[in-house]
Amino acid sequence: MMRIFYGLIISCLALSTGFVAQPPAIRLHAAGSLRGAMTDIARAFSQLYGIPVVPVFGGSGTLKDRLANGEPGDVFASADMGNPQQLTQAGKAGPTVLFARNHLCALLRPGLDATPATLLATLLDPSVKVATSTPKSDPGGDYAWAVFEKADAERPGSRAILEAKALKIGKVPGSLAIPAGAGNAIAWLFREKRADVFLSYCTGGGAVAADLPGVTILPLPQALAVTADYGLTILTGANKDGAALLALFILSPAGQKILSEHGFDPPLLP
Repeated sequence: MMRIFYGLIISCLALSTGFVAQPPAIRLHAAGSLRGAMTDIARAFSQLYGIPVVPVFGGSGTLKDRLANGEPGDVFASADMGNPQQLTQAGKAGPTVLFARNHLCALLRPGLDATPATLLATLLDPSVKVATSTPKSDPGGDYAWAVFEKADAERPGSRAILEAKALKIGKVPGSLAIPAGAGNAIAWLFREKRADVFLSYCTGGGAVAADLPGVTILPLPQALAVTADYGLTILTGANKDGAALLALFILSPAGQKILSEHGFDPPLLP
C-alpha cells in the first residue's frame, strides 16, 4: 500500500509543472453505486484544484469492458477489485488500490415484512419475487450470487432455487432493461410489481426509500452477509498528472470522509 502511495505522490510531483491555466478534464469511470459519493468528490476536487472532472457511471463490468476496448479514461473506481485488476493484468492500468467498502442489504417493497432471521425463508417463498443486478456486468449481481451461495450452506438447495427465480436487471442480453425516465430502478420494479425483494448495496437503500416511501432496508443476517471491496486504478495512457492527483484525493482523508458521509466504510481513515 505504501509503495502505491509513494508512486502516486512521486508522479504528482514530477508532473506538477505540467499544470496550466486551463488543465484538461479528468475522465472518471465509476460504478453506479458511487454516483452520489463521486459526484461530491469530483465537485470538491475541482473546487480545490480548479481541474474539471467528467464522470461516467455504470456497471463496473461494463465499464471495464469499454476501457479494455479502448474507450479513453483516466481513473477507474470499481465496485469490486476484480474488474480493475483485470485491466492491470492486461497492461491497461496501474496497480489497484482498495479505497472503500460496502455491504449488501435486502430492500423490501412496501408492505412486505421480514427480519434478518426470517429473510432466507422470505427469499425462498415461491410467491416472493427476487431481483438483483446482472452478475459479471455489475458486481452488485456477483455479490447477490455470493449471498445465494451462502444460503445454500444454511439450507441446501437454496442456491439453485434463488438463481433460477432471480430477475436480473441491466443493459446486457438476458437482463431486464429499466425504461428510460423510470427514475430509481429498484423503486420502479416495486411499483410495477416486478419484484418484492432486491438485493442491493446498503448505501443505495436511502435513495430507493426516498423515491418510494415504505421500502424497508434490511441488513443481511451474519450467515448471509457479504462485504464489497471497491478498487481504484489509474489507466495507462491517462492524463497522468491529473489522474494521480484525483486518485490521491479519493484516498486522502477529505475523499474518505465524503465516502463515509455516503455510507461507505472508508478503509484509510484513522
